[in-house]
Amino acid sequence: MFTELLNDTEADLIKAADYIKSGKVVGIPTETVYGLGADAANESAVRAVFEAKGRPADNPLIVHLASFSDADNYAKDIPDLARKLAERFCPGPLTMVMPKMDNIPYVTSGGLETVGIRVPSHSVMHRIIELSGTAIAAPSANTSGYPSPTTAQHVMRDMNGKISAVVDGGQSEFGVESTVISFDDEETARILRPGAVTREMLLEICKNVIIDPAILKEVEAGAKVASPGMKYKHYSPKADIIMVESDLAGFNRVVGNDYDNGVYALIFDGDEADCPYRHLTYGADSAQQAHLLFQRLRELDEIGAEKVYVRSPSTEGMGLAVYNRLIRAAGFEVIRI
Repeated sequence: MFTELLNDTEADLIKAADYIKSGKVVGIPTETVYGLGADAANESAVRAVFEAKGRPADNPLIVHLASFSDADNYAKDIPDLARKLAERFCPGPLTMVMPKMDNIPYVTSGGLETVGIRVPSHSVMHRIIELSGTAIAAPSANTSGYPSPTTAQHVMRDMNGKISAVVDGGQSEFGVESTVISFDDEETARILRPGAVTREMLLEICKNVIIDPAILKEVEAGAKVASPGMKYKHYSPKADIIMVESDLAGFNRVVGNDYDNGVYALIFDGDEADCPYRHLTYGADSAQQAHLLFQRLRELDEIGAEKVYVRSPSTEGMGLAVYNRLIRAAGFEVIRI
């Protein structure tokens, strides 16, 4: 099909909303990454999202709302803790997993009895939800398993000819997908996927915050997962990604022992003068690394990298989100020195 590239004018946002109301799929900017949006209650539209991405059917989609007050229309048994967190973090990059209402079809929830609810803060996504008058299911707008898109151009490269339109709303602010949490009890949140809302931030509201083991380890085959990004190899470019947990001297030794025409390094800003190998940088701190990671992984494919050694980020604060994306991009291949 022809994929129309739209701007963020009101007329184009109305057109994008009309596409969604009519059961079509649209690439939409959010503050995290670009999403592949469809009417969350329309089974055929949601199936078209899975088809466009090549996404496994048991990988649940997140449902995006204009206001958390609308969550009562799509989720039940919403805990008081969720409402307190919504007051603090919604709109924003936080997804909360709760029991779903019957109007969320199982194709949207990945066959689960739960649904992830998020209120995005990006003005374009927010306006399209309002204009469409429906909840929008929206996974990242990339080919399944490939690095998530943070610009409209990334979406066009992956989805041109597969969806009705892409709305250009500029580069995504955070660069990694939302934090996803579930609730163990009325005082405890469990992080299923880390993002810009960190454990430290959640502890301002929650008495307990648990880091799910699947964030840093591979999930067993056949296991059901409540959040996107937990089960499969994700975020990976065509190049072979290898994480290296080391100081720069140790990192350089690892790269030097395997240096060949197709080998590149992905290093921190500030490492350039002491890294003698072909490289790109992806930021000096966790926020910058999150913002740039997926863009750099795509750029490495564009320049023909075949193998990429990546300096491992911190796992503190937002660094946990960057580490989580990289360890999955690497297929859990990590060299620790």
